[in-house]
Amino acid sequence: MNASQPSESAIQAHLGMLQNVVQRMASNSASCKTWCITIVSAIIVAVADKPNEKLLWIAAIPIPAFLLLDAYYLGLERGFRDSYNAFVSRYCSGTLRSQDVFCISPSKDVNWLRLEAFTSFSILGFYLPLAAIVAVVKAIIT
Repeated sequence: MNASQPSESAIQAHLGMLQNVVQRMASNSASCKTWCITIVSAIIVAVADKPNEKLLWIAAIPIPAFLLLDAYYLGLERGFRDSYNAFVSRYCSGTLRSQDVFCISPSKDVNWLRLEAFTSFSILGFYLPLAAIVAVVKAIIT
């Protein structure tokens, strides 16, 4: 190992930190889905208990809010996963520098990552059907 190469313990610590960040982002994304479905369901049940179809639109409010937050977390998760993979690739190819160990950031711009995540099946495949359910319940109640 030459002077510009980071130590094995530094490499392991860096990879561990990236894994922790990826795990936190994945957990936050799952929590967004859990909270969204819980809140929307509670609002639908409350409105169905006291039939007032004019209040059912309130159930739609959490959907775009959680969709945006979930896309943010999913985008960051993907960005840090890409960063992890790039770090391992540099290590395997022998091009890893000591300053690479001190950089923990997503692979791309956060706004671009969020936009990419917004169009993923993980986001649209969850929130669009949930919005459709609210629309169907609205049609049934009215």
